[in-house]
This record gives sequence, structure tokens and C-alpha cells, in this order.
Amino acid sequence: MRRIGVAFVALVLMISGAVPASAAAGRRVVLYYQTIYNGSTYVSPLPLRDAGATDVIVGAIHLDAGSVVHLNDDPPNAAKFTRMWQDLATLRSQGVHVLAFVGGAAAGSFQRLETQFDTYYPLLRNLIRTYSLSGIDLDVEEHMSNAALNKLIDALRADFGSSFLVTLAPVATELSGGGGLSGLNYDTLYRDRGSQISWFNAQFYCGWGSLNSTSGYDNIIRRGIVPASKVVAGTVTNPANCSGYVAMSTLQSTVRGLKSKYADFGGIDGWEYFNSLPGGTSAPQQWAQQIAPVVKG
Repeated sequence: MRRIGVAFVALVLMISGAVPASAAAGRRVVLYYQTIYNGSTYVSPLPLRDAGATDVIVGAIHLDAGSVVHLNDDPPNAAKFTRMWQDLATLRSQGVHVLAFVGGAAAGSFQRLETQFDTYYPLLRNLIRTYSLSGIDLDVEEHMSNAALNKLIDALRADFGSSFLVTLAPVATELSGGGGLSGLNYDTLYRDRGSQISWFNAQFYCGWGSLNSTSGYDNIIRRGIVPASKVVAGTVTNPANCSGYVAMSTLQSTVRGLKSKYADFGGIDGWEYFNSLPGGTSAPQQWAQQIAPVVKG
């Protein structure tokens, strides 16, 4: 957590209505990028650079039985992904962070990292190196012990250094003292490894919260464990993606409220890119275009 002196300065700035430039620069606009082909049509991430995205998270990476790595249903080096990796490299060269997310709804990856670490961690490490990823997003939606997750975070830090992004994607209630999908104790995790975690992409959707107001986010900050600087508020970008969709005007209002309450507000992430409203599949970057100025301004 922040030191008392920094927290006091932040409080003064909040009262005065000013937001420190460093806080504004640190706010993130994150897009998850799992649907790479909408039917037979390739979905390029390149428009996200000019739309104001700071981070693009591609996935899902699965560590499967038999020491096999998949990106969704195919090997990451499959020919169908060649253009995607090229486009993501272009985004990286333009200053957008490119991460991959591991896990998600399909179970198995984290169980294997817990029980067969020496077999499966090198596969993950090689993926990161092969595609020069900026970071990794650990979406633990299956049972994993805190000790095993600590071991994974330590290995990533040892191999990739302090500038590498290590993010997690808990459901929002896991950060406010409630239940979730992983069995992890996030209070303990943050106390043990908070300095090594870049931020949390908290899922305020699919029945685990909503961004139709600031209340769910407030519950996390009120708990006093994870600071706002490390809580990126996640929402669905289209009601077809899961329950909890929040229309853009309401989302903008919530973000303004969060910025007024927390000078170090961490930002917004959207699940997922390809069909984001209001532009839909023909112009999905419009979601980022409309929320980024509110988040960063």
C-alpha cells in the first residue's frame, strides 16, 4: 500500500479537485483480445493504438495435458496467428503493452503449474520469450494454492525482471473479502506479493459485480488491502459477452465518480474487443475511443 505521506498528498489533491499528472499517466485502458477471427474475418488489434488503449491482453493461453500449449484451440505458432503476432508486435513498437492471459474459464493450466511446475512453467516462459510479451495476465478460475501462485510470480519476476507486467484477473468480490472462482486468499496474496503484482483486472461482471455505480469498486478500496492504483475495473463491452453490461454513458459517469474519489484510480478494462459497443464488430475500437479520454483526462 502507499505510504502515509503519499496518501496524504493524494487526499489533499482530491479535496482540491486536482489530480497529479503521474496518476493520470498511470491510468490504464485495457482490452481483452480473445476473438481473433469473427467467423472467417480477421479482427485486427491495430486500431486500438489510436483509440487510446494502453494494454492489449491476448488469449486464452492453455497449458494442456501432454506438455502442449494452445492459444484458444490451436498452437500459438499456427499459421492463422501469424498476422496477429505481427500486428501485436507493431502495437508494442508504438508503446502499447501486449500481454497474454493464461487460464480463464477452461480449467487445467493452473492445476498443472501447481502440480507439475518444472514441466509446464518452462512452456509458459518460452511463449513469453518467443513473442516478446510485455507481461502475463493470470486469470485463475480454478483451485490454486497461494503458495503455488507465489512460486509462479517469483519465477516470472526472476526470469523477466521488474519491468515485466504481472497482472491477475480475479472476480471483483475476491478483492473485497467475498468468494470467487479460485479459492485463493487475495488479502494474503497482496500482503505476500503485492509489490510484485503490477495490477488486478477485477471482473465486475458475470454476476460478480457491476460498474453501473462506484459501489463495488468502493468495497475493494474500503477493505484497505489493495490500493486504487492497482485496481483496474473490468466490464463487458457488449451484453452478448456476459451479464453486467453497462452502457457507455453510465460507464463514463462511473469512471468520473471513481476519478473524483481516488486520485490514483487504476483504470478500465473491457471484455472483450471484437464486438465492443457502440461500434460493434465493424468498429470495435469505438469503445476505447469513447472511454479513454474519460479515464485519462
